[in-house]
Amino acid sequence: MAEELLDLLVHGNQLKRTARTGWVQRGVPNAENVAAHSFGVVFAAMVLANVVAEKLDMAKLLQMAALHDLPEGLTTDIPSPAWYYLPPGVKTEVERGAMGEILGDVSFAEEWTAVWEELHANRTPEARLVHDADKIDMFLQAWIYGEQTGNRQLAEFWHPPYQFHFPAAQEIYDELRRRALARLV
Repeated sequence: MAEELLDLLVHGNQLKRTARTGWVQRGVPNAENVAAHSFGVVFAAMVLANVVAEKLDMAKLLQMAALHDLPEGLTTDIPSPAWYYLPPGVKTEVERGAMGEILGDVSFAEEWTAVWEELHANRTPEARLVHDADKIDMFLQAWIYGEQTGNRQLAEFWHPPYQFHFPAAQEIYDELRRRALARLV
């Protein structure tokens, strides 16, 4: 058992060394890694969970948020524009395969896989909130990098406006977008 758990921990640790390529492509120096982004998603999910009207399973919500990018320990962070050139559904299939390899034979692999699949189905309030948290963290990071560096390449993040599942996430985004666009004028 210790060997399988150690292998899993090594895969999770890999996220600390996996760069968020979208930032690197846009010239952001010292860009965050996937582990930093994953923490941002967990934190944003916790914040949002306290202000939405829906009753949420916090354990499942946080588990989804923590697992959402785990496959990137094997696939790396392939920026979203690259996925547009691949067949529909291939991203999920590739990540599903990576998830299976990462989880291997640990006793809770089935449970974690089910949570990850629920996130990708995006039908439950927890899944939709994690997707909102994922985007909130990305837009927050774009705004922070823009403020710190004045990088004009980050302006693309604000056009066209993004639509969220939950009104609270939308309000946060709208304020971030307002601030970002005010800086760009």
